[in-house]
Amino acid sequence: MTAPRLFCFGIGYSAQVLIEQLQAAGWRIAGTTRSAEKAATLRAQGIEAHVFDRGHPLADPDAALAGTTHLLSSVPPDAEGDAVIDQHGDTLRALADQIEWAGYLSTTGVYGNRDGGWVDETAELAPTSDRSRRRVAAETAWRELSDASGLPLHIFRLAGIYGPGRSPLDSVRAGRAQRIHKPGHVFSRIHVADIARVLRASFARPDPGRIYNVCDDQPADPATVTAYACELLGAAPPPLVPIEQAGLSDMAWTFWRDNKRVDNTRLHDELDVELAYPDYRAGLDALAQQGA
Repeated sequence: MTAPRLFCFGIGYSAQVLIEQLQAAGWRIAGTTRSAEKAATLRAQGIEAHVFDRGHPLADPDAALAGTTHLLSSVPPDAEGDAVIDQHGDTLRALADQIEWAGYLSTTGVYGNRDGGWVDETAELAPTSDRSRRRVAAETAWRELSDASGLPLHIFRLAGIYGPGRSPLDSVRAGRAQRIHKPGHVFSRIHVADIARVLRASFARPDPGRIYNVCDDQPADPATVTAYACELLGAAPPPLVPIEQAGLSDMAWTFWRDNKRVDNTRLHDELDVELAYPDYRAGLDALAQQGA
């Protein structure tokens, strides 16, 4: 029996954790990256890697995607749209009937600001930044492709991602941690290992057309999370700084514009997912113990 084959457009931080697990389970893996150097590194890891971005479409997309059973895209949209669909939508339409499962990684930023209120997957989309508006357009483009071709698409709206090398622990160690004071403001987040857990659960229980919020069980104030990271490292927490005095970049401001609590009931109830890191304490505890 031929092993399943994942083709991943955009082998980045989140996708690599999933790929490592699938390789260990005997899957065939292929996908794309934006640089020749990264492609060479991936090939050395046994991955069939291709260079791809808007200006560099796959040289032979039919050959690259042949035999794909599972398709994942984590490529963010740009100002022109979704590069995967724009460059290779025709190929995906033609191959849709051979693909058993397809996923698109989006963001909870599509919900916009709810002044601290809860949102689930049925909430109206109300993005407040150009970046999030592009995500809404990309979700629409993927759904339209799915509707027209039968591609078995699932959409995953990811909260703020953290994990080894990318957590408040790293900010504290590097001396760049801030505790920004904005009363009542919370973020939802997800450990990168739990993203892989959710995707694999969806492989096992496919439900084309379904959308899932991917976040942990406890939205939290970022200043509290930073203080906990300091506690784990035995460091003094930085002072609280009013957000107006925090010197945030334009990009950072777009994150702080949105204040919401993201509901993940669907991933628990429908995918039967038990998160390894259900809150920031569990996630940071594990990273600290690993020295990651």
